[in-house]
Amino acid sequence: MRELIKDPFYELVEKVEDKSEIPSGFVVLTDIAPDVIVEMRYYSEYNFVGKRIRGYEEPVALVTRETALALKKASEDVALRGYRLKIWDAYRPQTAVDHFIEWAKDFSDVKMQQYFYPDQEKANLFVYGFIASRSSHSRGSAVDVTLYDVRNGYDVDMGGTFDYFGERSYPDYPDLTEQQKMHRDFLRIVMNKYGLKGISTEWWHFILVDEPYPNRYFNFPVKRP
Repeated sequence: MRELIKDPFYELVEKVEDKSEIPSGFVVLTDIAPDVIVEMRYYSEYNFVGKRIRGYEEPVALVTRETALALKKASEDVALRGYRLKIWDAYRPQTAVDHFIEWAKDFSDVKMQQYFYPDQEKANLFVYGFIASRSSHSRGSAVDVTLYDVRNGYDVDMGGTFDYFGERSYPDYPDLTEQQKMHRDFLRIVMNKYGLKGISTEWWHFILVDEPYPNRYFNFPVKRP
């Protein structure tokens, strides 16, 4: 289990740039990498909250230009093996993060528990860091991604689902089949190859190593410029 986080609601104090216009350094991912599949879960109702998340006004993936160029290379690479990248989330406004926080404080709302956190008490989601006060997504250079099998027409079996709050989401979770481990390893190797580094707690989450806004958090809505 993850280590406890001190003062989870307030420990981060970085300034959020609360502006409505989209900065010039951001692009629509599919304008740069047209073969990437976009399935913005937080624009839909199929997510751990169970409703569309505030700040997602259109189902488009926004990222920094540098991140888009890296993902374009990764997309071209996996295509050689018969896959496409599928994006579940990209830039995430602070408005959405605040929505998560509000939801996490309402312990009575557990309608999506059976799908996303069946082994967790909702009161522990903040304590163990599953929900945070700031997100690297709000800096514009993080993505949640998986592989799509073009020939068979479905997502690759990664041994766990997106946004599952539990140890199964750890990239090195041991209780996986050899094929599931191979799929996770392949995704990680390709993403690392193009400067996108994973984290220790979510197999689907990658951040551009040389992100252009490492200390800035944005709050403009998700929509096409």
